[in-house]
Amino acid sequence: MTRRLDRWPRDAFSSVVVDEAHHAVADTYRNIFEHFSDARLLGVTATVDRGDKRQLGDTFDNIAYEYSLQTAIREGYLAPITACQIPLEIDLNGVHTRAGEYQLDELGGTLDAYLEQAAAEVAARIGERKTLVFTPLIATSERFVDCLRQQGVTARHIDGNSPDRREILANFTEGGFQVLSNASLLLEGYDEPSIGCIVPLRPTNNRSLYAQMVGRGTRIAPGKNDLLLLDFAWLALDSRAECNTYRPRGQHTRM
Repeated sequence: MTRRLDRWPRDAFSSVVVDEAHHAVADTYRNIFEHFSDARLLGVTATVDRGDKRQLGDTFDNIAYEYSLQTAIREGYLAPITACQIPLEIDLNGVHTRAGEYQLDELGGTLDAYLEQAAAEVAARIGERKTLVFTPLIATSERFVDCLRQQGVTARHIDGNSPDRREILANFTEGGFQVLSNASLLLEGYDEPSIGCIVPLRPTNNRSLYAQMVGRGTRIAPGKNDLLLLDFAWLALDSRAECNTYRPRGQHTRM
């Protein structure tokens, strides 16, 4: 990074604009800001908080403009969200956390026992909605796709090593299959407005990560009345709760 920066005069730019600015506290970003220290700095992000609690105020001086999810929905720029709690008890008490977040390898092992049930619930609820699923591990995503197919749902898995990634995404856009499952690959920079259902089958205590998952389905599109959010155990719990077992009530909440 330093060698690349050295190719640029320190006064090469008068402004530096950072997309996904919640990453801006990382050293790799700060090295850039320090190199172009006389440039004005603008950061743009839809998820202003970080799981590690580091403050964006350490990098940016003030909030120039703020536009909430609720306001965007109310003004018609994003789709309303219908959150449905899935009646499936998933116990995460045995999963350890590191820096406040669940350890992914343990999550994958814990979820394995519930994937068939989760697939049955998803198949029964999504109707004809184009659906995006998030899982903790690639192996979890692949197994969940198998479970969905056993339920008669057309589904595919995608990850960073998929050689036909562009083909899979294009096929999903065109409606070649109904459910696309991934392991956190499509959190940022993926825009498919026709997605009508999000399944965050990926336990997290990180509000920013959760918002990124849900946000993949909030784009508006012709014929799309709302986003269906199929909400499993861990996401319905207060992060301070001592017990991570969800006891279902079957509510639907419109946001």
